Amino acid sequence: MSEYAQLEPHQFRLLCREAKHTSHTSGACEEYAQANLIVLPQEYADDFINLCLRNPVPCPLLCKTPVGNPFTIDNPEYIKEGFDLRTDFPSYNVYENGELKFTKTDVKNEWSSNHIGFLIGCSHSFEHELCENGLIPRHLALGRGVPVYKTTKNLDPAGVFTDCTYVVSMRPYRPEDVPRVREITSKFKKTHGEPIDWGYEGAERLGITDLNRPDFGGQPVIHDDEIPVFWGCGVTPQLVVMQQKNKIRGQVISHTTGAMLVLDITSEQIKRLE
Repeated sequence: MSEYAQLEPHQFRLLCREAKHTSHTSGACEEYAQANLIVLPQEYADDFINLCLRNPVPCPLLCKTPVGNPFTIDNPEYIKEGFDLRTDFPSYNVYENGELKFTKTDVKNEWSSNHIGFLIGCSHSFEHELCENGLIPRHLALGRGVPVYKTTKNLDPAGVFTDCTYVVSMRPYRPEDVPRVREITSKFKKTHGEPIDWGYEGAERLGITDLNRPDFGGQPVIHDDEIPVFWGCGVTPQLVVMQQKNKIRGQVISHTTGAMLVLDITSEQIKRLE
């Protein structure tokens, strides 16, 4: 269990704001939902919204900011006033023209008057219910980030975003547990929903060639009686930006893998949203 499991969201966000917590958020504020971040120049905003609408499993769009404003979102049920999207994630990636340039604990200097921030649903949000049902994700038990992989599964294109592919997170389970895992997570439509594939054959279908070498996140541990189970992942927008490096000009900001924003809406509440 995370040492931050019982904190209220505003307490945990303050730790991030003060750079007292700068790593993954698995298990933090365990009853609350979490979100990914992508911040784009406003000229790409409409295309990105369409990309999310066409690909709601890997890119479940929760809300967005007004242009240039990291203190407001267009759907306040997710997070209360007094937040700052430039500081309240544990850490951030900064991209220049589609290439990752550096990582830091706040982006006050990088967030510009031309930026629009988007919050994307995160699969950490259903992990508390998995735990409540005795299906504790391995990375939580080990106190590390969830393993995350690039795939060859294509997204439906939108505007400037073409030839893009899914990113997936992986949690191992025994084959006999997969139906229950699917049932539980399928209720969380705003945070990726049920798995998109599972098993070693599933890894092959997704184009994952080496499960022991995740592209992001923590190192996996899969027992002999288990199989890998894959969910759409909110790191997908970051890969999309890197895949469009010849098209996306200017600076893009994201969370670092596994280092999410804890929301004020509970996991129980978010799974009821359409």
